[in-house]
Amino acid sequence: MDTTALPVFFHQLATCFTRSQAEAPQEIRRLFHGRGRCTPGLEQLTADWLGEHLLVQLFREPEPAFLAQLTQGLQAFTQAPLWQDSGAKSVLLQHRSRPGAPVEVVWGELEPRPQVCEQGLHYQLELGRNQNHGLFLDMRLGRHWVRQHAPGKRVLNLFAYTCGFSVAAIAGGASQVVNLDMARAALARGRDNHRLNQHDLSKVTFLGHELFKSWGKVRKLGPYELIIIDPPSFQKGSFALTQDYHKILRRLPELLAPGGQVLACVNDPDIPSRFLIDNMAEHAPALHFVERLDNPPEFKDIDPEAGLKALVFSLGAAAP
Repeated sequence: MDTTALPVFFHQLATCFTRSQAEAPQEIRRLFHGRGRCTPGLEQLTADWLGEHLLVQLFREPEPAFLAQLTQGLQAFTQAPLWQDSGAKSVLLQHRSRPGAPVEVVWGELEPRPQVCEQGLHYQLELGRNQNHGLFLDMRLGRHWVRQHAPGKRVLNLFAYTCGFSVAAIAGGASQVVNLDMARAALARGRDNHRLNQHDLSKVTFLGHELFKSWGKVRKLGPYELIIIDPPSFQKGSFALTQDYHKILRRLPELLAPGGQVLACVNDPDIPSRFLIDNMAEHAPALHFVERLDNPPEFKDIDPEAGLKALVFSLGAAAP
């Protein structure tokens, strides 16, 4: 990482921060995306606005001079009028490459469980305990798509994590959502997310199971008009994307209602969208590729195939 590039970071941060405050002061949003490799020297640096908290993340251990200059710059940033007028509570620096991904408080106080808003929906985050805080910001447009396509549908949300898709689906008018994830603590946070939005929990099912041992239960609760597949690249003892994704795809026809849709996702920079299209054609040929969803503009990447891939498929006639 290059200390001479840091002025670019702080200039963009100030610009985006001011804009975010003017347009949506309570909206959670990525403000700087060095991981997209569009800013040489800052490829391992990101900054997220979490409603009242600024979370800066380092994905690789920097040289001491870079870390010192970054920290000093963040402290100076808190003296600017745009920051002081924002009502912000903290500046946090997360060291993603260190064991446990610890969070350092640069300014203010750590609020372990802040509530944030995205597109009018509320989510409970968790800071300082895990590598991820509970909501993947690059999937914002995917959650919007689900909300728009959920009315009256029965939805299956695989690898549900904290149920962001489920919250969007119920907000959009889904008749029922089934969330499956082997991490029951994450599902408990998903239940909290629904409660934050005053959703009817009788419409939501939470299955804390390993997917490949639960096909019978999942099938019994179907069929589904919409299935969401958003897996990790690797989950120890449970899922490896390149080895196991096809095992899910070949089950889709028996889980989907006629005309049903699938939102299938990959967020591994080394795996292109072709991986999903080709595997779907091989293992579930009845489903046809419809479109790839756009990623949020703040997640611009020098190589679009390295970013999030969220692809829509449909059971039925191929798209014209």
